[in-house]
Amino acid sequence: MYSNSNSFAQQNVNLSKTPLFFPAGLEKVFLTIYFVTLPYIFGLIFLFFYVAKGRTELFLSINENSSFILTWAIGYEILAVLIILYIIKSAIAFSAKNMQGGTTKFKRP
Repeated sequence: MYSNSNSFAQQNVNLSKTPLFFPAGLEKVFLTIYFVTLPYIFGLIFLFFYVAKGRTELFLSINENSSFILTWAIGYEILAVLIILYIIKSAIAFSAKNMQGGTTKFKRP
């Protein structure tokens, strides 16, 4: 999962290691599809559970009046926060792994 790099930010990203989500040779196509559909789905889920409070008739009336780009932007922000939290979690796990390996010694400031 992690490379032998000393820095979390200097690791290489290889999309071909995830063949389920990014089939070989079609990485850019699937990345584009995910970029359009995932934020829209997250926006719809937010509108349904948070704004409409799970009521179908209210959600349908809200969905008629809201544009695609507004729903997409809401989902994009939610997805961006989730990705940033995952990156922070991975960085903490990476630094904890390096500290256990003895490569970096912890010093109190």
